[in-house]
Amino acid sequence: MGILSSILGFFGFGVGTSIGIVIGYYMFIYFQPTDVKDPVIRPLTELDSNALQKMLPEIPLWVKNPDYDRVDWLNRFIAYMWPYLDTAICKTVKSIAKPIIAEQIPKYKINSVEFEALTLGSLPPTFQGMKVYLTDEKELIMELSIKWAGNPNIVVAVKAFGLRATVQVVDLQVFATPRITLKPLVPTFPCFAKILVSLMEKPHVDFGLKLFGADAMSIPGLYRFAQEIIKDQVANMYLWPKTLEVQIMDPSKAMKKPVGILNVKVVRAMKLKKKDLLGGSDPYVKLKLTEDKLLTKKTTIKYKNLNPEWNEEFSMVVKDPETQALELIVYDWEQIGKHDKIGMNVVPLKDLTPEEPKVMTLDILKNMNPNDVQNEKSRGQLVVELVYKTFKDDEIPTESGDSNAVEKAPEGTPAGGGLLVVIVHEAEDVEGKHHTNPYVRLTFRGEEKKTKPVKKNRDPRWGEEFQFALEEPPTDDRLHVEVISNSSRMGLLHPKESLGYVVINLSDVVTNKRINEKYHLIDSKHGRLQIELQWRTSS
Repeated sequence: MGILSSILGFFGFGVGTSIGIVIGYYMFIYFQPTDVKDPVIRPLTELDSNALQKMLPEIPLWVKNPDYDRVDWLNRFIAYMWPYLDTAICKTVKSIAKPIIAEQIPKYKINSVEFEALTLGSLPPTFQGMKVYLTDEKELIMELSIKWAGNPNIVVAVKAFGLRATVQVVDLQVFATPRITLKPLVPTFPCFAKILVSLMEKPHVDFGLKLFGADAMSIPGLYRFAQEIIKDQVANMYLWPKTLEVQIMDPSKAMKKPVGILNVKVVRAMKLKKKDLLGGSDPYVKLKLTEDKLLTKKTTIKYKNLNPEWNEEFSMVVKDPETQALELIVYDWEQIGKHDKIGMNVVPLKDLTPEEPKVMTLDILKNMNPNDVQNEKSRGQLVVELVYKTFKDDEIPTESGDSNAVEKAPEGTPAGGGLLVVIVHEAEDVEGKHHTNPYVRLTFRGEEKKTKPVKKNRDPRWGEEFQFALEEPPTDDRLHVEVISNSSRMGLLHPKESLGYVVINLSDVVTNKRINEKYHLIDSKHGRLQIELQWRTSS
C-alpha cells in the first residue's frame, strides 16, 4: 500500500501541475486588461539631446555634437605607441615631480618620498572626439574629450619619523575635456612656441587607493571625500581660463628678426592707361612686401590724371632681403564697384645695394608672367626711389615684436587725440532674401565709409582699412556697422536690403588699443562679421 500511495501521489502531483499551468496560461491570454494602449513609437530624430543621452549614455561626442570630429585614427595611433608613450610619460613625470617633492617635504618633516613603481598600465586612453577652433590670431585651439579607464601601477613610498608607508594607486579612471592651445604659430619647426592646457569642466576621477596593502577607499566617506578634493584642486589650478603653460621655444628666436628698413618714395607715373569712359583715370598705388602679412600701404588718389605726381614716402620692415620683393600695383579708383587694376611690377630686394639710393623707372605690366602677350601693350610707367638700409648689430631688435602691436599715429596728431582705425576683414553666412552682393557701411559721428561690394558671395572678404582722425579718445562713442546687399541689376523692387548690423562700443578699444573679433550680426540668422579696431596715439 505504501508503494501504491506513493505512485498515486506522484501521479496526482503531475496531473495537478499540468492542469494548473494550462488554466494559468488561458487566464493570462483571455483576461488581459482592456485599457492597455499600444506604445508610441517615435523616430530618434524627434528626440532632443537629453532624451538621447538617457537612452544612450555612452554615445560618442562626434555623434551628439557635429562640432566634434571623429578621431579613430588617433586612437589607433595611441594604441600602437602606448608602450613607448607609457615609458616616456613616466620618465617625464618623475623628472618633474622630483624637484617639487624635494621642495615640499621639509615643510611636513618627511624624510623622503619615492616612486617604487610607476607605470600607466597596458590600457591606453581613448579620444571620443576633437573640436578645433578657428580664431583670427596666430594660434590653434583644440578641445579633446578623453576617457581613460586604465590599469596603472603607481606605488609611492613615504618615510617619516622612522616609519615607512606605501601608497598604491590602482584602477584609475579619468574623464576630462582639456583645451589645448598652440601659440604663437611661428615659421620654425615645431611651428609653435608654447602649449597651454586648460580644463573646460571639472574632471571625473575615480581610483582605488591601497595603504599598507589594504583598501583605504573602503573606509566610509573617504572615497567621495577624496574624489571631491582632487576635482577641486585640479579645477583650481587648471580650470579655464587658468592654464598650464609649457614653453617649447623662444618665440623671438622662432620668428624672423627684422634686418633692415626699405624706404620707398613713389615719385610719379607717366602715360597711364585710360580706364574711365571719358578718357581719364583716378590712379593710386598700393605697396606691399611679399611674405609680409601686414596690411598694404597706399598713396593718395590723383583724380583725372594720367601723369600723376605723388612724391610720397613709405617705410617697410625687411626680414629676408634674399627672398622678399617690393610689389607695386597701380589702381584706378572707382566711386562705385571694384577698383580697376591698371597694372603692376615687382622689385626683388636682392637687386638693391644696401645704403645706396636707386631711382627706378618701371614699366607697368598686366601681370608678372613673362609669356603673357598682354604685357606687350603699353600701360604706362612708374618712377620710384628705393633705399635699403640694413641694421647694425646693436640696432637689430632683440625680439621680433608682437604681431598684434598697434602702430603709432602719424606726426601732427593732437596730444589728447589719435587715429581710430577700422579694418573690415570678412563676413560669414550672410544671406539676403532677394540677392547677396554684400558690402559694409561704417557710420561714425555722422560720417559714412563703405567697402567695395562683393557679388554673389555669402562669405565675402574685404580686408579694407578706414581711418577717423579724432581730437579726443572715443570713450563714449559707438560705431555702427551694417552689411548691405545691392542688386547687381537695375532692380526697382529690391534695389537694396540689409543683411544685418552691429553696434560696437569703442571704450574697450581705447583701453586695449586693439580688438579683433567676430560679431554676430543683429537681424541675421547666422551672419558674423570680423572687424579689427585700433586706437593709435602719437605717444
